[in-house]
Amino acid sequence: MPVIHTPTTHLRVDGLSVAFGDRRVLSDLGFAVAPGQRLGLIGENGAGKSTLLRVIARADADGDDPVPGAIVSGRVARPIRTGILLQELPLADDAVVDDVIESAVADVRAIERELDAAARALAKAESGSDPGTASVDPAERYAVALEAAERADVWSVDRRRDELLDGLCVAGLALDRRIGELSGGQRSRFALAALLLSSPDALLLDEPTNHLDDDAAAFLEDRLRSWRGPVVFASHDREFLDRVATGLMDLDPGRIGATAVAKAGGGRPSGDGSREVVLAASVGTVFGGTFSEYLGVRADERARWERQHDDEQAELRRLRLAVAESARAVAHGRAPTDNDKFLKHFKREGVEQAVSRRVRNAEARLTELERTQLAAPPAPLAFAGIPSGSHVLDDESGALLQAADVAVDGRLDLGRLRIEPATRLLVTGANGAGKSTLLALLAGRLVPDRGVLHRRRGLRVGLLEQDVRFADPDATPRAIYARTLGERRAERVPLAGLGLVAPRDLDRPVSRLSVGQQRRLALALVISAPPHVFLLDEPTNHLSLALAGELEEALGGYPGAVVIASHDRWLRRRWDGETLALEAASARAGVAA
Repeated sequence: MPVIHTPTTHLRVDGLSVAFGDRRVLSDLGFAVAPGQRLGLIGENGAGKSTLLRVIARADADGDDPVPGAIVSGRVARPIRTGILLQELPLADDAVVDDVIESAVADVRAIERELDAAARALAKAESGSDPGTASVDPAERYAVALEAAERADVWSVDRRRDELLDGLCVAGLALDRRIGELSGGQRSRFALAALLLSSPDALLLDEPTNHLDDDAAAFLEDRLRSWRGPVVFASHDREFLDRVATGLMDLDPGRIGATAVAKAGGGRPSGDGSREVVLAASVGTVFGGTFSEYLGVRADERARWERQHDDEQAELRRLRLAVAESARAVAHGRAPTDNDKFLKHFKREGVEQAVSRRVRNAEARLTELERTQLAAPPAPLAFAGIPSGSHVLDDESGALLQAADVAVDGRLDLGRLRIEPATRLLVTGANGAGKSTLLALLAGRLVPDRGVLHRRRGLRVGLLEQDVRFADPDATPRAIYARTLGERRAERVPLAGLGLVAPRDLDRPVSRLSVGQQRRLALALVISAPPHVFLLDEPTNHLSLALAGELEEALGGYPGAVVIASHDRWLRRRWDGETLALEAASARAGVAA
């Protein structure tokens, strides 16, 4: 049956299932989020987080299909004015920034106009100038319009516009610029500002902190903590999850059937100060504590699962051995001795019955345990690391890359930079400071307007970009991998062995993969033929929390130089290598240990 949407002040999902062909993404999902609560969705790439948000919002609705190409069933109850921020922004390149902002407040302007009209109608009715032919009572109409205006905060829309643009660090950009002229980060922040400015009654956010620096992320956290309606968001930002979520729901299909781990009295305070824990039905594990606490609970849960599975496997081995030995005892085939003959009438029948009973009991226990045994926990994502066979250049001394007074007009002004074979460098800075420009320059994709950039002869540089785009959307990961590496190397270093692309996704068109899954493929293309210098632009964006941690650990043993540009607060706190802080295009930056 199609998904049924019902208007309400809460957000509730009951019995929601989503499948693409024979691949089920969500199954019998249920949860509820009250006004003032903020539910964080977590799980591996492809677990269905973005799909769930789209179904709730009907962002891709076409007729009765909430998500084109999907088979959807269940019930969704949500406020009528529900807004969504998607990872892939539906903004036309030729759209003007000011028009985007004004379009976002169109509903708010309409609410304001209705309030003015209702006030005039009420004034006429009270003065006696209205003949009383209106189909709606003027007082009732005004009360409804006033309530809607208060929810949308219509009187402060201009002030909130300025606050949002300033808080999200885009106030300095001209409103007459076209969207196509903005960077990916600027587009994302304008889209977020437009959504918050529209004051929907419920918010759905897909990776809202991507492209946000510290100040902008803190600003968004404050806004969401004071949001009056229900909020559901998907995020790979651990700090954001810790600071914002009042509840967490794990959509990892490997945990279906696991016991809910919400703790009594747990959870973060909601907007009204209560600590009501979001409840879930059937599928999806819900936790009422912080993300850091959740990681501990999940580790304990997996340890219990592994112990029970190991105990059952040990019992199965014991029972199989007991059955085999008992069967041999019954059919030993030994000829009886004189003493055996003397006693056989007294003991044979009893011994055979006892042995046979032990065999039957062991076989019964074995059959039951084989039927009910706990499945093995899903293997943790195995990041195979950097394949062998690629090393730094023969001469391991000296710089691989060296920049002196390099500048890209209006985007980057760099004093000096030296990348050596074992360099571990973290590049930080606000949006627009030139982090992506620097990586593109080091990768040879940009030519500096001034200064000199020396590259070691024979140097190979690989770049993992923020925004992954594949030329052929119908190509499969397996085909793209073989085409990029060549069939011989693809056979020596198989894509499936890297642990980055799930077996079920190897032969699906890349256009059918999530943003995170596409980024996994892009990462696989780089590490399968590791370069001497590995450049990563916001590497933890769009990657699952588990993979992000594994990637960071693997990079510690990379056989060449690593340069990372990142806003990730968790990554930066744990970084123990060199740092390069870019402040502005006009500032000169230097490396600090």
